Amino acid sequence: MTANDTAVDIVLVGARGHGRHHLATIRDLAGRGLVRLAGICELTPLTDEEIPDGLGRPRQSADLGALLDATGARIAVICTPIPTHTDLALTAAARGVHVLVEKPPAPSYAEFRRLADGVAAAGVACQIGFQSLASRAVPAIRALIAEGAVGRVTGIGGAGAWARPETYYRRAPWAGRRTLHGADVVDGVLTNPLAHAVATALALAGTPHAEDVTAVETELLRANDIESDDTSCVRVTTALGPRIVVGATLCAERPDEPYVVVHGEHGRITFWYKQDRVLLQRAGHGPEETRYGRTDLLENLVQHLTEGAALLVPPEETGAFMKVVEAIRRAPDPAPLPPGAWRLLPDEGRRVVPGIDALVTAAADTLALYSELGAPWAPAARTKEVSR
Repeated sequence: MTANDTAVDIVLVGARGHGRHHLATIRDLAGRGLVRLAGICELTPLTDEEIPDGLGRPRQSADLGALLDATGARIAVICTPIPTHTDLALTAAARGVHVLVEKPPAPSYAEFRRLADGVAAAGVACQIGFQSLASRAVPAIRALIAEGAVGRVTGIGGAGAWARPETYYRRAPWAGRRTLHGADVVDGVLTNPLAHAVATALALAGTPHAEDVTAVETELLRANDIESDDTSCVRVTTALGPRIVVGATLCAERPDEPYVVVHGEHGRITFWYKQDRVLLQRAGHGPEETRYGRTDLLENLVQHLTEGAALLVPPEETGAFMKVVEAIRRAPDPAPLPPGAWRLLPDEGRRVVPGIDALVTAAADTLALYSELGAPWAPAARTKEVSR
């Protein structure tokens, strides 16, 4: 039997935009004999030039169910607009097809439950695309916390200072929207581009499940002419773990790598999650920096099916994150920043909020919200108590 005989057939649902990243991953795994791209589900078929070399000529269709039936694929990778995730995942699950669903898994907690319960009832595996949670830094940091490397954990902060041009919000009809044609979208800075900061902080706190969250405070703002938020912060209160505060913006003056920081009584652990880089600072020791590898989530799903490996990010491990999404969904519409609080960089075609970089950092460092840090444009936080 050749390696190709054991390759797992895959259908990619949504192959443009971020889907190109999945095409590259599938090509890498196919080159190692682990997978075969059996089909591509797109409203408009990809041209030959859009399909990377080494992937052959997969079958294409806009009908996912028909495509799965025709190819006999075992895995569907779903990289489509947020409101479509649940229905597509359940279409696959109904055929016994396992799924990798891009983050955020759903635009509301009700849709998330429909997805999670549906795949569980169908008996198929489901992986959620929070790649940062597949970093080997995550268990390493948990081990440091457990052994008391920084003493008792007093809180966890997250900071994301990114930049996006105004064209970012014109790339797709759902971009920057809270709803579209009556359906929830909730495409905000904390729920989509910097969702990893929220999910990773919850994971490091040991509170990834929905029942772990007791309250969520939100301050949602926007500098861009959009429905959703581009400059926001959130504080999550959990039943047993430390409080978590994440500050985020897509209007940074000087964009930088996002990170999560674990505050302890005797030190801190900073995790730049896109770089898999960890800095341990503690009393009586010099700073210790370590870089870790990470496991690709699609490869982990394949190994789960072929070797029995444990899934790294099953749906229930993202339940707490979805409680945060739900609080943001139910919050009042993001407040527009006053004209004097932002300015346009014409050469870059993007809006910046002066001073926001420092505020994002301060939120992660002090576990305070923007309004508590004295930002004159920040409204008082809205708190949503979460029933357990």
